[in-house]
Amino acid sequence: MRYEIQYGPAYALAVVHLDEGERFRSEAGAMVTMSDTIRIETKGGGGLGSILRRSVLGGESLFMNDMVATQPDSRLTLAPALPGDIVGVEIPGGRDLLVQSGSYMASTADVKVDTQFGAGKTFFSGEGLFLLKLTGPGLTLLSSYGAIVPMELAAGESHVVDSGHIVAFDSGMGYEVKKAGDSWKTTLLGGEGLVCRISGPGRMWFQTRSPGGFIDWLLPRIPNKSS
Repeated sequence: MRYEIQYGPAYALAVVHLDEGERFRSEAGAMVTMSDTIRIETKGGGGLGSILRRSVLGGESLFMNDMVATQPDSRLTLAPALPGDIVGVEIPGGRDLLVQSGSYMASTADVKVDTQFGAGKTFFSGEGLFLLKLTGPGLTLLSSYGAIVPMELAAGESHVVDSGHIVAFDSGMGYEVKKAGDSWKTTLLGGEGLVCRISGPGRMWFQTRSPGGFIDWLLPRIPNKSS
C-alpha cells in the first residue's frame, strides 16, 4: 500500500494505491472515487463497538468501510467533508494516538480504533473534546478544517490549544480541558471557550480553522422566517 496527498492544504485529496488482497478502512462518506476492482465491505465500525457513537461523539456515525482490492494497483481516493488538509501519521506498534473524533478519516486495517475510550467532555453549547484512541502499528490519515500544523513538545513543555482546533496528539502526553480564562465570565464572553493544555514530550497536530467557529459565524447570517 502507498499513498499521496494532493491539492492540499485547502482541498486535500488522499490517493491510495492498494495491491491485491490489501484493505484500507475509511469512515463512511470519505470515498471520492475508486477502481472497479475494489470491493466495499460496510460494517458497524468494523468491530469498533456499538453501531452509533451519537451520544458520545457528537452525532457522528460509526459506520466504517473496508476497501478491499481484488486486483493489483487498485486506486482509491478519499477526502474529508470540510475544506482542509490531510496528513498521514505512522503509529508505532503498541503505541496510541489520541484523535479528535471529527479528524479521523481512514487507516490501515491493522490499526485498532477504540471508540469506547470515552475521553470526552461537553460544556454548555456542546464545545468539548471527544477523542478516539488509535493503536498501532499502522498508518492513519487525519483530516482537518483548514491546514494541519504539526508541533513537537519537549519534556516539561506545555502548549494551550483551543479545543476546536485540536487534531491529534500522542497518548503519552498529558492533557487537561479547562476554561480559557480565570473565570466563567471570561470564558463565555471572551470568545475563546474551552482550551486544552497539552504537555510533552510528544507530537501534536492542530488545525488552523475551527468548525465550531465557522458555525458561530454562519448562523447569525442565515435568514429565518421572521426576517
